[in-house]
Amino acid sequence: MNKRFILIVTVLMLSGSDSMSEDWKPLWSGGAPGATGETEHDVPALLAFPAPQDKANGCGVVVCPGGGYGGLAMDHEGYQIVEWLNKRGVSAWILRYRLGSKGYHHPIQKGDVLRAVSTVRHNARANGVDPKRIGVWGFSAGGHLASTAATHFGAGDSNAADPVDRVSSRPDFAILCYPVITMDEAFTHTGSRRNLLGADRYDSADLVDLLSNEKRVTKQTPPTFIFHTTEDQAVPVRNATEFYSALQQHGVNCELHIYQKGRHGVGLGGNDPILSTWPARLEDWLKINNFLTN
Repeated sequence: MNKRFILIVTVLMLSGSDSMSEDWKPLWSGGAPGATGETEHDVPALLAFPAPQDKANGCGVVVCPGGGYGGLAMDHEGYQIVEWLNKRGVSAWILRYRLGSKGYHHPIQKGDVLRAVSTVRHNARANGVDPKRIGVWGFSAGGHLASTAATHFGAGDSNAADPVDRVSSRPDFAILCYPVITMDEAFTHTGSRRNLLGADRYDSADLVDLLSNEKRVTKQTPPTFIFHTTEDQAVPVRNATEFYSALQQHGVNCELHIYQKGRHGVGLGGNDPILSTWPARLEDWLKINNFLTN
C-alpha cells in the first residue's frame, strides 16, 4: 500500500479534517477567479499522489469525488481511488473543487476542473507523466464534473500570460461512475442540479441545456468508460445510457458496464463479491486503450 496514502488517512482520522492544507496545492497562486473568501472551501486545489517509481507508467488522473455539489466524498471516492491508481502505476491528483453549498455555482466548478487538467498537463514532464495520457475520473456529481471536462474543454490560449492557460484542458480519457450527466428534470439528480445552478437559476432553460452533457458530446470527446447500476435510486441509470449513446453516435471509443444490483455511491464495490469486479473491467479498458502502457 502507498505509504503516503497510509500517512494521510491516519492523520485525517486523528484530526477529523477532510484535508491537510499543507499538502493541497491551490490551482491559482494569486487566488481563484470568483472566490469570495480565503478559507479552504474558497480555494480549489489538488492533492498529489505520485505513482511509485518502480511501477510508474506515465499515466495521470485527476479524481473528482462526488457529493451532490454540496460536499466531497473524500474516502471511497477519493483516497481509495488514488490508492487503486497508484497500485497500477498511475499518478493521481484529488481535486478539491468549490461547492454549491458554499455559495459557488456554475461556471465556477467547470473552471476548477478544467484548470486542474491544464495544471497536471503543464507540470506533466516534471512529474513523470505523459501529457497525452491524462484522464479525469468522477463519481456521481463528480461524474458530472468529469463529463463536463470531457465536453466543455478548451484548446488553450497560446497568448495567455499564465503558462497553465496556454495548454489544453481536454482530458485524454474519462472514467464516469454512477455519474450525474444531465440537468433534465426527467432524470437528473435534483440536489446536484440545485447546488450547481443555484436556487435562483434552477429553472434556467439555457443552463439546463448547456450542462446536460449528453447534449454536448462531439467527436472530440475523449474515450470514456462508464459504470452504473440499475438499482441506483439517487441517480437514474439513464444518465449513463444517454451519455453512452451520444458517444456511440459520434464515434467515440467507449465502454459501459451496468450492474443489476447495487445502491448509489458504491465506490470500488467494497466487499460485495459482484460489484467489486467492476474495477477489473476498468483496468482491462485502460490496458486495451494503451493508457497503462509505459
